[in-house]
This record gives sequence, structure tokens and C-alpha cells, in this order.
Amino acid sequence: MAEEPIVGALLAWFDENERPLPWRASTPWGVLVSEFMLQQTPVQRVLPVWHEWLDRWPTPADLAASSLAEALRAWGRLGYPRRAARLHASAIVIGERFDGQVPQSDEDLRSLPGVGEYTSAAVRAFAFGQRSVVMDTNVRRVLARTLDGVPSPPAHIVSAERTRADDLWPHAPGRSARWSAAVMEFGALVCTARRPDCASCLLRSECRWTLLDQPAVEAPSRRAPAYEGSDRQARGRLLGSLRDAAGPMARAELESAWPDAQQARRALDGLMADGLVAPSGPDAVALPGDRGQATGST
Repeated sequence: MAEEPIVGALLAWFDENERPLPWRASTPWGVLVSEFMLQQTPVQRVLPVWHEWLDRWPTPADLAASSLAEALRAWGRLGYPRRAARLHASAIVIGERFDGQVPQSDEDLRSLPGVGEYTSAAVRAFAFGQRSVVMDTNVRRVLARTLDGVPSPPAHIVSAERTRADDLWPHAPGRSARWSAAVMEFGALVCTARRPDCASCLLRSECRWTLLDQPAVEAPSRRAPAYEGSDRQARGRLLGSLRDAAGPMARAELESAWPDAQQARRALDGLMADGLVAPSGPDAVALPGDRGQATGST
């Protein structure tokens, strides 16, 4: 089957415009760490934390040998800290089941905590150069506009979308992996969600979104839940206090870090249910693996 012109065009564009992101020249473990960190988090926020993690834990075994408390502290304020817990758990599984090496098959990758369809496809492509259809938000948006003439893809991937993408992806593994990176980069830099640069887009003459005379304006935004005063903010405040502490804290002292006592209790109960906070004595809590005398205890 002949390759679609869009493939060669975007690969040529990528040759000239690829960002020197460090995980693109890293180990499979470095790629896996980056994929966890980049979930719902901008590249610029990820870069310094990724460097710190790889300097401190250059292999899965290094992270597995550290406590979850250390991982949560190193995660800092990157957000969605359950990702840190799942990455730590994945490092342990890699050591126990895969001789300390990031696995290469879809089945084995998906056996790791926190690894689903997208992360498995991304690691197989970017760490091992395999042919896998990597479908993140940027990729789906580029294909929706170019091929379907709509400003954004459906909320969830449908089977027809997967089939169409599989038909489009190059068959040579190395070229396929580079195409995945190219179309992802194009969506991040040119065919962006809110202000796509249609005027200078190299696909302008073939893009159905443009040919159908659809305006290159902001895509409809999905209203995000308010963060200020939310349970998520309360959880972040309490977890941040524990990260900043030298060890365990009295539960009452920790809950006082949030002004709404009932919401603070609910947030702390949620953190404990998620395994991000653990009991430390009858009236104290800590990051999992932390030891010592609780501050604020009598």
C-alpha cells in the first residue's frame, strides 16, 4: 500500500523542527518515566523533575530500592501524585518480573501499574522503535482536522479512529515510531487546540478543516472543574505539608493546614485510601515508608 503524502510531509517537517527533548535520547526507563510525568502535565513543568529523577534513579532498581515517601517528595508539585506511586510500583514489578529491564511487549507493559493502551504504545514506539499506533490528544486532533474536517476528535477513541490510524501509520518500525513523534510534535507546536497556526501550516492545501472553510479559531473548550477550594486542592495542600515535613505528623496538625475541617478530614481519608498517606501510630500519619516521631504529637 502506498504511503499517504501527509506522512512524508510531516516527517520532513519534523526533521527541521524537532525539539531536543531529553527523553528522546534516553533509555527505555527514561522514556517510561517521561510518559508517566507527561500525562496531563506540560513539557516545561516536566523537564526539571524528569532530570532530577533520572539523576537520582537512573534505573528501575534504583527507584524500587527507595521508599514511596522519597518518590512522592521527589515528585514535588508536578500534580496527580498517584502517578508517582504507580511509577514506584512499576519499578518494583520490573525488578521482580522482568529482570530490571523495561519490558517490550504490549501485554507485559500493560501489566505494570498505571500503564494503559497509550503509555504502552508510546513506550514501544519511542523506547524500542516498534510499530505501534500512538494516539495522544495532539495526534488525534491533527488527524481529526486533516482527514475529517472537524476541529477536535471525539471525547473517547472509537474503533473506526483506531482502524483509520492503523491504515495511515507507516509499516516500517523505525519510520512508524518517528512518524508517531512527528505528528505528536506537529499537534503540540502548529495544530494546537486553541490557536492553530493554519496560515503557515504545511498541510493547509490538504487539510479538510481548512478546505471546508472552517475558521482557524479556538476550539470549543471543556470547562474544567474549579480548583480553588476543591477537594483536589485540599489533598494537594495536605500532601504538600507531609512532603515538607521531616517525618510523620500528628493527624490533627496536618488537618489544620486546610481551613475547612470536614473537607480536610475527607481529603486525608482519600489520600490514605489511595495509598499516598499511611498511619504512623494511633494519632499520626506519614508518607508511606517514613519513620520517626510525629511532629505535633504529645
